[in-house]
Amino acid sequence: MTVPTGRRERKKAATRQKIADTALRLFLERGYDAVGIRDVAAEADVAVTTLFSHFASKEALVFEQDDNFEQRLTQAVTDRAPHEPLIPALRREILAMVRHCTADGSAPIYRMIDESRALREYEESMRLRHAESLATAIAADPALPQTATACRTIARFVIDAYALAREAADPQAAVDEIFRMIEAAWEAA
Repeated sequence: MTVPTGRRERKKAATRQKIADTALRLFLERGYDAVGIRDVAAEADVAVTTLFSHFASKEALVFEQDDNFEQRLTQAVTDRAPHEPLIPALRREILAMVRHCTADGSAPIYRMIDESRALREYEESMRLRHAESLATAIAADPALPQTATACRTIARFVIDAYALAREAADPQAAVDEIFRMIEAAWEAA
C-alpha cells in the first residue's frame, strides 16, 4: 500500500488504522458477535459516521487489508518484469501474502473468522471479488493471449491457493504443490 504523503491523507490513514486495530482488539477480547459498531467507534474515540467513512461494514473491520491484497494481486500481473512468466510472479505474491497471514498471532483471527458465519460469507465474497480483479488484469495483458474463461479459472485457482496454503501445516510446501498444478493448468490452457 502506498504511504499517504499529505497531512490530511496521513491523518485519515492513521484514523483508519486506529479504528481497525481497536475493532480487532475488541473482537478478540469479547468475541465478534458481542461487539457492535458503536462499541468500536466509542473505544476508538470516533463518530459512527467516521467509522463508516473508512469501513463499509462491521465485517470489513476484520479484513482491513482487503484492498491492499487485491491491489497486490493485480500488480503481480501488471508490474512483473517484461518476459517474466505469469505463474511464478503470482506464486511469489501469494507466498508473501500467506507468510503475512500466518505470522505469529494470526491464529486467533482465523479462528474468529471460522466461528462466524457473517465473516466466512464476507471472506468468500471478498475472494470472489479478488478473483475477478485478478482475472481482469490477466486478460488485459496482451502478452497473455488466453480466453476469458482460462483467465478466470487461473485467477480462482490462485485465490484458492492462498486460502488453502494459509490453512496448511506447512504453508510454503502447500504453495509449491498448488502452484505446480496451477502451472500445469495454465500451460494446458
